[in-house]
Amino acid sequence: MLFNKIVVKFRSGSLMKGKTFDFSPEKRFFHVELVSGELVKIDMENLKTLEIDMEDLKAAFFVKDFKGNKNHKNTYNDVITGSGKKVEVEFLDAETIIGYALNYSPDRYGFFIIPADLQSNNERVFVIRSATKRITLL
Repeated sequence: MLFNKIVVKFRSGSLMKGKTFDFSPEKRFFHVELVSGELVKIDMENLKTLEIDMEDLKAAFFVKDFKGNKNHKNTYNDVITGSGKKVEVEFLDAETIIGYALNYSPDRYGFFIIPADLQSNNERVFVIRSATKRITLL
Protein backbone atom coordinates (compact mmCIF):
# COMPACT_ATOMS: atom_id res chain seq x y z
CA MET A 1 0.00 0.00 0.00
CA LEU A 2 1.32 3.43 -0.91
CA PHE A 3 1.46 6.19 1.65
CA ASN A 4 2.40 9.85 1.77
CA LYS A 5 4.63 11.42 4.40
CA ILE A 6 2.67 14.34 5.76
CA VAL A 7 3.02 17.20 8.23
CA VAL A 8 -0.40 18.47 9.22
CA LYS A 9 -0.64 22.04 10.49
CA PHE A 10 -3.79 23.00 12.34
CA ARG A 11 -5.39 26.44 12.60
CA SER A 12 -4.73 26.24 16.34
CA GLY A 13 -0.97 26.27 15.68
CA SER A 14 -0.37 22.62 16.57
CA LEU A 15 1.08 20.12 14.14
CA MET A 16 1.65 16.41 13.70
CA LYS A 17 3.83 14.23 11.52
CA GLY A 18 2.84 10.91 10.07
CA LYS A 19 1.76 8.86 7.09
CA THR A 20 -1.55 9.02 5.28
CA PHE A 21 -3.08 6.42 3.01
CA ASP A 22 -6.42 8.09 2.31
CA PHE A 23 -5.94 11.84 1.86
CA SER A 24 -8.30 13.27 -0.75
CA PRO A 25 -9.13 16.92 -1.42
CA GLU A 26 -12.68 15.74 -2.16
CA LYS A 27 -13.26 14.27 1.33
CA ARG A 28 -13.74 16.05 4.63
CA PHE A 29 -11.82 13.47 6.70
CA PHE A 30 -8.58 11.53 6.29
CA HIS A 31 -6.35 9.51 8.60
CA VAL A 32 -2.80 10.03 9.81
CA GLU A 33 -0.74 7.23 11.26
CA LEU A 34 1.60 9.06 13.61
CA VAL A 35 5.34 8.70 13.41
CA SER A 36 6.56 7.40 16.77
CA GLY A 37 6.89 10.27 19.23
CA GLU A 38 5.87 12.92 16.70
CA LEU A 39 2.63 14.13 18.29
CA VAL A 40 3.32 17.80 19.02
CA LYS A 41 1.10 20.18 21.01
CA ILE A 42 -1.87 17.79 20.87
CA ASP A 43 -3.29 16.80 24.24
CA MET A 44 -3.74 13.09 23.48
CA GLU A 45 -1.68 10.15 24.64
CA ASN A 46 -0.84 6.79 23.13
CA LEU A 47 -2.68 7.33 19.87
CA LYS A 48 -1.27 5.79 16.71
CA THR A 49 -3.84 6.73 14.04
CA LEU A 50 -5.98 9.84 14.09
CA GLU A 51 -8.93 10.91 12.00
CA ILE A 52 -8.33 14.45 10.76
CA ASP A 53 -11.12 16.89 9.95
CA MET A 54 -10.17 19.24 7.11
CA GLU A 55 -12.15 22.01 8.85
CA ASP A 56 -9.48 22.07 11.59
CA LEU A 57 -6.55 22.47 9.19
CA LYS A 58 -4.43 25.30 7.95
CA ALA A 59 -2.64 23.08 5.42
CA ALA A 60 -1.30 19.60 4.80
CA PHE A 61 2.38 19.50 3.81
CA PHE A 62 3.45 16.43 1.82
CA VAL A 63 7.14 16.13 2.62
CA LYS A 64 10.24 14.37 1.36
CA ASP A 65 11.28 13.40 4.88
CA PHE A 66 10.27 14.18 8.45
CA LYS A 67 13.53 15.79 9.54
CA GLY A 68 13.72 18.52 6.90
CA ASN A 69 16.52 21.06 6.98
CA LYS A 70 15.98 23.73 9.62
CA ASN A 71 18.79 25.82 8.09
CA HIS A 72 17.19 25.96 4.64
CA LYS A 73 15.79 29.37 3.70
CA ASN A 74 13.07 29.14 1.05
CA THR A 75 13.84 31.25 -2.01
CA TYR A 76 10.81 30.45 -4.22
CA ASN A 77 12.70 31.37 -7.41
CA ASP A 78 12.41 28.06 -9.26
CA VAL A 79 10.27 27.90 -12.37
CA ILE A 80 8.17 24.76 -12.60
CA THR A 81 6.67 24.47 -16.06
CA GLY A 82 3.35 22.71 -16.55
CA SER A 83 2.35 23.18 -12.91
CA GLY A 84 -0.18 25.96 -13.33
CA LYS A 85 -0.35 29.52 -12.10
CA LYS A 86 2.26 30.96 -9.77
CA VAL A 87 0.59 32.09 -6.53
CA GLU A 88 1.59 33.62 -3.23
CA VAL A 89 -0.38 32.30 -0.29
CA GLU A 90 -0.42 34.24 2.98
CA PHE A 91 -1.99 32.31 5.84
CA LEU A 92 -3.91 33.89 8.72
CA ASP A 93 -0.87 33.26 10.97
CA ALA A 94 1.33 35.31 8.53
CA GLU A 95 3.24 32.32 7.09
CA THR A 96 3.73 32.80 3.35
CA ILE A 97 4.34 30.21 0.64
CA ILE A 98 4.93 30.81 -3.07
CA GLY A 99 4.30 28.03 -5.51
CA TYR A 100 2.43 26.79 -8.52
CA ALA A 101 -1.24 25.83 -8.42
CA LEU A 102 -2.69 23.83 -11.26
CA ASN A 103 -6.30 23.94 -10.09
CA TYR A 104 -6.59 27.13 -8.06
CA SER A 105 -10.06 28.63 -7.98
CA PRO A 106 -11.37 31.06 -5.34
CA ASP A 107 -14.56 28.99 -5.23
CA ARG A 108 -12.85 25.77 -4.13
CA TYR A 109 -12.45 24.62 -0.54
CA GLY A 110 -8.73 24.06 -0.99
CA PHE A 111 -6.02 23.52 -3.58
CA PHE A 112 -2.58 22.00 -4.06
CA ILE A 113 0.53 24.05 -4.68
CA ILE A 114 4.02 22.89 -5.59
CA PRO A 115 6.51 25.17 -3.80
CA ALA A 116 8.63 27.29 -6.14
CA ASP A 117 11.71 26.15 -4.22
CA LEU A 118 12.76 22.71 -5.41
CA GLN A 119 15.22 22.44 -2.48
CA SER A 120 12.34 22.75 -0.01
CA ASN A 121 11.38 19.67 2.00
CA ASN A 122 7.79 20.15 0.80
CA GLU A 123 6.85 18.24 -2.33
CA ARG A 124 3.36 19.77 -2.40
CA VAL A 125 1.01 21.54 -0.02
CA PHE A 126 -2.75 21.29 0.24
CA VAL A 127 -3.91 24.76 1.29
CA ILE A 128 -7.26 25.25 3.04
CA ARG A 129 -8.55 28.47 1.49
CA SER A 130 -10.44 29.60 4.62
CA ALA A 131 -7.12 29.48 6.57
CA THR A 132 -5.61 32.10 4.24
CA LYS A 133 -5.51 35.85 4.55
CA ARG A 134 -4.58 36.50 0.94
CA ILE A 135 -3.93 34.59 -2.27
CA THR A 136 -2.19 36.56 -5.01
CA LEU A 137 -1.63 35.44 -8.58
CA LEU A 138 1.94 36.33 -9.59
